[in-house]
Amino acid sequence: MRIGSLIGHGWVRAGRSDIELSAAAKRRLKWMDYYRQCGGNARLVCRHFDISPQTFYRWRRRYNCRDLTTLAGRSCRPRRLRQPTWSAELERAVLALRRQYPRWGKDKLQVLLGNQGRAVSVSMVGRILKRLKRRAVLVEPVPNSISARRPRPPRPYAIRKPKDYVPHAPGDLVEIDTLDVRPLPGVGLKHFTARDLVSRWDVIEVHSRATATTASGFLDTLQSRLPFPIRAAQVDGGSEFRAQFETECERRGIRLFVLPPRSPKLNGAVERAQRTHTEEFYEIRPFADWTVAAVNREARNWERVYNTVRPHQALGYLTPLQFLRHWRGEAIASPLNRPARAAGPGSRAASGGERSEYTLDAAPARAP
Repeated sequence: MRIGSLIGHGWVRAGRSDIELSAAAKRRLKWMDYYRQCGGNARLVCRHFDISPQTFYRWRRRYNCRDLTTLAGRSCRPRRLRQPTWSAELERAVLALRRQYPRWGKDKLQVLLGNQGRAVSVSMVGRILKRLKRRAVLVEPVPNSISARRPRPPRPYAIRKPKDYVPHAPGDLVEIDTLDVRPLPGVGLKHFTARDLVSRWDVIEVHSRATATTASGFLDTLQSRLPFPIRAAQVDGGSEFRAQFETECERRGIRLFVLPPRSPKLNGAVERAQRTHTEEFYEIRPFADWTVAAVNREARNWERVYNTVRPHQALGYLTPLQFLRHWRGEAIASPLNRPARAAGPGSRAASGGERSEYTLDAAPARAP
């Protein structure tokens, strides 16, 4: 940058300078250079650089052409700082109480100080504690965890979902979760739900237990009932989604994302689906037989209604089937013409060789 300097009554150009100026100082130097070029017209400088006259005149008075550091910003620190109003005796009393009770905050310490006959506000105790920490007089105790919970071993295949992974097409991310169903005393079922995040297509299945074996069998059900391939699945940290389930996802080439602890909100789509299936299926269907095979037959019919008849507000009141056909560029057909296919006893065996009755084109096309 060429630097202008004033010698006598005229301006001359100086050579390079070894002074390091900040970006703001260089910008102000441009103001002064332009002020010289336009013949000392301050208003023209203000209009050109969009600054107020007060700002320009303030820096013009401060500017010294022989000392460019005068264009650097100054500290805004007050010349007179507020001094503590408490006594050294009160500060020692607060320090003694805090060392005696390291986990007690300013509210409790203020009560103890009042019991000692010291009239002090809660905010003043807080300021004293802050000053003690800033001076390194008060040192917080080192946390010493005594929890008996052992850290879980690292997952061999599952990872946290990357922040830049955004599902755009059906099958890009399928959330899977389990629901404990106990309709009668002594009757306990495990309801598996998988929801596609884009098309809202759901697949449900009921088992007597939620284990890694039944969860890996649920993958067979997913691949047979979903009208599109699964590219990634997201589960919580439950034991049923470990071991064999994780191995099966790796073998099938399905990316597996696992949620961090105590974060069900990150699987919000399938959590909302569990509520829908509870309110619209289990709570209103009269079940005469609560065996796994009987409930699976009813669940298969409800799954067909959910995916092909029930309008979804999130899809603009289309059904998932209509949304998929719209996505693929197909004409929207009425889903009432398709008969339901009942699953036989033991839905994993029944669905092993079953193919999806809803066939779509292989090449996806973005919905307009």
